[in-house]
Amino acid sequence: MALIKVGMADLKAVKYPDNLTTLGLGSCIGVTLYDASAKVSGMAHFMLPDSTQIKNNENKAKFGDTAIDELLKQMLSLGANKSRLVAKIAGGAQMFSFGGKNDLMRIGERNAIAAKEKLKALGIRLIAEDTGSNYGRTIEFMSENGDLHVKTIGKELKVI
Repeated sequence: MALIKVGMADLKAVKYPDNLTTLGLGSCIGVTLYDASAKVSGMAHFMLPDSTQIKNNENKAKFGDTAIDELLKQMLSLGANKSRLVAKIAGGAQMFSFGGKNDLMRIGERNAIAAKEKLKALGIRLIAEDTGSNYGRTIEFMSENGDLHVKTIGKELKVI
């Protein structure tokens, strides 16, 4: 069993017994997809909600709209079945406080919304989330049972 690290603007798909982790989710979102029958897990750590707003958008893992598509593709190639997939998300924090209501500064909230909209468009059920607030998270996804461990400095481990 290995703990496979997913970097920022990165994604990976694995089969049991490998688990996935990503560190330092601030405004970024960690999306996990899981097929319990095939024991195929996937994780994406994306930074921005929408690739269509950015000129330099070759890295599919950097954006919510393209990261989830790419993750799905990789998981299907490992034997996952789209109709069995469930999703969990974490992150999307507002790491800095800004005066005013500038949408551009609310990246965390926009990332969480983008993840939910993309999952809904793909017909993948979101069964748990730990998003928002103003603190960072590190997550570990367990391929044996689909548990998502959310670690936050100064808080108890949360399993969703």
